[in-house]
Amino acid sequence: MNAKRKLGELEVGPQGLGCMGMSEFYGAGDEQESIAVIHRALELGVTLIDTADMYGPHVNEELVGRAIADRRDAVVLATKFGIVREPAGGRSIRGDRDYVRSAVEGSLRRLGTDVIDLYYLHRVPADTPIEETVGAMAELVTEGKVRHLGLSEAGAETLRRAHAVHPITALQSEWSLWSRDIEAEIVPTARELGIGLVPYSPLGRGVLTGRFASSEDFGDGDFRAANPRFSGANLEANLKMVAELRALAEERGVTAGQLALAWVQHRGQDVVPIPGTKRIKYLEENVAAASLELSDADLAAIEAAVPASAVVGDRYPDMSSIGR
Repeated sequence: MNAKRKLGELEVGPQGLGCMGMSEFYGAGDEQESIAVIHRALELGVTLIDTADMYGPHVNEELVGRAIADRRDAVVLATKFGIVREPAGGRSIRGDRDYVRSAVEGSLRRLGTDVIDLYYLHRVPADTPIEETVGAMAELVTEGKVRHLGLSEAGAETLRRAHAVHPITALQSEWSLWSRDIEAEIVPTARELGIGLVPYSPLGRGVLTGRFASSEDFGDGDFRAANPRFSGANLEANLKMVAELRALAEERGVTAGQLALAWVQHRGQDVVPIPGTKRIKYLEENVAAASLELSDADLAAIEAAVPASAVVGDRYPDMSSIGR
């Protein structure tokens, strides 16, 4: 891959690895294969490995911990807290000081490490001032349990308030050809403050790869089947754009996914996408996209094939906790 990039003062490879799908949300996974993917990613120059305590819940952190146990020094380890999975199946969002402190201890234990390189608030709670949450996170830095702080899906004003309490290293938000709403206000604010950008789902949850023809392709246990963007007439309309992207990619001798991911990589040197996969084949395809050179004409053609304004359907069934 190309030279390393910086998220604030944190140096990482130009592309990270999202591990969520190794444990749930996208159907069944295989732990040994997932561990092999993480090992191969490190061999290929991927350093930022991303997980969260709510994936599983908890089992994804444990998987990552086992995968990196004998190669911790090669990893920039990122995890997230704040989304609480309730026993009855619901979810809540917490950011109070007591919860911050209990959450980090659980993550450290499951990951098998004494320090987390990048610790994110997964969603911004409505009932706790961001100053309280980031203040508690800052205590973890002082205590040596965490090295850098991040926020996920935070709005511009929240970024400013958080950064005033303690430097925020990275903002993780969905950003892809068909999820571009952060570009108007949030990206400029992050750049003004020197905050790096970590796009998750840079391949549109895999649909921009062109591997799916209908919702029937998602399989059992795949949450995309119930997601507005991937359901019924919405998906049918969105797949027409994916077909345009595939045609463009074929002309250039690459895959649609590589073209879509290269577009994200070209958003700036402060951008480090974290495409997720549980297959070595797709990992290697993704990593190769980091080296693709795109001209201004190429970028314009890609954006014309998948105009964000034409995408149909929300990113989640409930968008109420996004962009606070």
